[in-house]
Formats: sequence, structure tokens, C-alpha cells
Amino acid sequence: MIKFCSLFSGSSGNAIFIGTEKTKILIDAGVSKKKIVQALKSIGEEPGELNAVLVSHEHNDHIRGVGFLSRGFDVPVYANEGTWMSMESKLGGIRTYNRRTFDTGKGFEIYDLFIHPFEIPHDASDPVGFNIYAGGKKITIATDIGHMTRTLLSNLMESDLLFLESNHDVDMLMVGPYPWSLKQRIMGKKGHLSNEMAGKVIAYLAEKGMRNFIIGHLSKVNNFPELAYRTVYNELASKKIEVGRDVSLNVALRNEVGQVVAV
Repeated sequence: MIKFCSLFSGSSGNAIFIGTEKTKILIDAGVSKKKIVQALKSIGEEPGELNAVLVSHEHNDHIRGVGFLSRGFDVPVYANEGTWMSMESKLGGIRTYNRRTFDTGKGFEIYDLFIHPFEIPHDASDPVGFNIYAGGKKITIATDIGHMTRTLLSNLMESDLLFLESNHDVDMLMVGPYPWSLKQRIMGKKGHLSNEMAGKVIAYLAEKGMRNFIIGHLSKVNNFPELAYRTVYNELASKKIEVGRDVSLNVALRNEVGQVVAV
């Protein structure tokens, strides 16, 4: 069994807890150490028992608390070399023995977890998503995705739980307050996945037999949870896939610890 919980999710900070009886890790730590400690304790987990923090890429909403957690609880930090080169100066110093490097596309183990980092299209040095395997189950985390590719889609397939970005509503983005250059970045090939595209991807995967989905990394300005949920819900309904009967669909909130899911 794998325990999954989105602690924080959104453009202002991200952190996901994944654990088994033997291993406890965070995927990203983009909020303060204090907030992460409080969130972990709220789901019955101790930060001092963390075995690793895995970093998807170097943007601040994914690394803000990484250095503080590593120093405070002597936690190893795992990232690829491109991400290390871009983020290390921002972390405030990591003990040498806690600086761990993986290669994108090459799997590695942390105790009873097998982790496969896969390439994602985003405007960072070497950004990745993660497949996490344990006990015959597969959890996939894929956010900060500019567009969907065949290779990326293949990494999402056959997941027992998929956490997928549903960042923005295109109409809200277009009429919103962001400057045109930022709107172009978000909608670009290395930007963020829209609600509509998240819905199409989830509907496609549901037709292939996947059943459990969480959407996250919602924009504070260009989205809101009910809209993201309804957009994906409608895409599923268009394929005659019923939420609650055929699939489960949930939204990870910005500042609220999510439901603990056992996979």
C-alpha cells in the first residue's frame, strides 16, 4: 500500500507526501518549513521520519522549503544535475552527503519505493514528473506541463493514481490581469496545462482503464477549483464516463491539506 496526500498545490507552493510502512518522501517542498511540518503532523506523519525530498524542477513554488527541511531534519534531497545547478544557490546550503543526484529517465530506489523520473515540457533546466512504484502499485505525478506528448502520455498510462496539472482556464487567462508576455508563457509549449487539456487527457486515460485522478497546481488568478473540476467532469461525461461510478476525480487545493489516499 502507498499512502498519498497533497499537502499544498498551486502556483504559490507545492508539496506532496508519499509513504509506505518503510519509506516516507516529499515530492517538492515549495512552501515554508513551518507549513510543511504542520501539514505532515495533521495527517499523522513526523517530518523527522522523512527519507527524502524529491525535486521536480527549480522554480520557487517547488523548492522554497527544501533547504530548511533538509538542514532541519537531516533529509536527503534528490534532483537531477540540471536542477541542482539551477537551484543549489537558492537552498542556503545542503550537507554534502544529503545532495543526491538522479538521471532523468533512469529509475532508482529509496528503500521499498522505485522511482522513475520522466521528462516534462516546462521552462526549467531539466524538469521531471515522477512514477512511484511500491507493492505492485503505481502513482504518477505530472505538473508544470506545457503540452502533452506521446512519450509523456506513455508515462501516465496504467497508473493506479494520477496527479495531473489543471492550471488555468484559457478564457480567464486571456481576459485576466497578466501581461501578454506572461500569458504567452503560460499557454506556450513549455508553460502549463489548461483545464480543457487536462480533461481530454484524463478522459483518454479513463477510456484506457485508469480510474483514480486528482487534478492540481491550479492558478490562483486564472482558475478556481469548481471550474477545473467541472471542465474535467464534462470531458469525462462527453465520453459517457461517470464520475463516482466509473472513475474518482478530486481537486487538490492551494492551502488545504488534501485527503489521504491509500493506493
